[in-house]
Amino acid sequence: MSEPLVVAVVGPTATGKSALGIELAERLGGEVVNTDSMQLYRGMDIGTAKLTPAEREGVPHHLLDLWEVTEPAAVAVYQRLARKVVADLLAAGKSAVLVGGSGLYVRAVLDDLDFPGTEPEVRGRLEAELEEVGAPALHARLATLDPVAAERILPGNGRRIVRALEVIELTGQPFTAKLPDPRYVRPAVQIGLGADRETLDRRLDDRVDAMWAAGLVDEVRGLMPRGLREGRTASKALGYAQVLQFLDGACDEDAARAETKRATRKFARRQMAWFGRDARVRWLPADHPQLIDAALAALERPLPAGTDRAGSVL
Repeated sequence: MSEPLVVAVVGPTATGKSALGIELAERLGGEVVNTDSMQLYRGMDIGTAKLTPAEREGVPHHLLDLWEVTEPAAVAVYQRLARKVVADLLAAGKSAVLVGGSGLYVRAVLDDLDFPGTEPEVRGRLEAELEEVGAPALHARLATLDPVAAERILPGNGRRIVRALEVIELTGQPFTAKLPDPRYVRPAVQIGLGADRETLDRRLDDRVDAMWAAGLVDEVRGLMPRGLREGRTASKALGYAQVLQFLDGACDEDAARAETKRATRKFARRQMAWFGRDARVRWLPADHPQLIDAALAALERPLPAGTDRAGSVL
């Protein structure tokens, strides 16, 4: 493994991706590149399980704390930044270890994937309509125009529904047509960490409890003067949305914590479905007793049958 590699550690939340990413970076002579969309936001630390500088063990981490909480997510912007970081690391003879569970962001870095531009007039009109009629009504329209996209996007996810409708209007094609079959832009390996449902649910619940104990409510309270409530993306993040409801008096704190657990379990199922569709992912149990050794061995494993050397499905 003398040549620098591009490795992505993927899978659902609470499976130990961050710890494995650090170990791989140390073993491979590399650095970590964040692929968690919510860790891009400054000040959103506890609720995103962002490692502290001490926990990074001296391994450089890229693309953390880029945006203020008022900025909307912009995967196309992230793609440009992340690909430059990866190219710079490889040029310097260092491996790039991508770590995070945001599936579209992982694909944005690894795959031959272009994102349509945005049109402020169209986006503004759809966002105004979202405010007027609500996400379920727009989701019903999306189901008519692109049933596959509607199946993949939750009826309450107004931001993604608006984006899908915008792409359809601008391109005249279904939103799902903009996600082609996976094909790496450069050789890469994805290592997935998984767990059975019972174990994963326990890990997720424990993580939420740990975040509450670490001061998630105070973190959200401190971000409110910086515009968290107005942030179209940040205010919808797991834990942050529920704590905002509690602080606004819409529910009590116990209910906010319980809803965070429920929503996190649902999100983890979606992560497993997303990464589970990708035949290129080399899965390992999150509780493997020699996880780093198994991960290093996985880097040498042949590609699955039915994929070419670039990782695209034949």
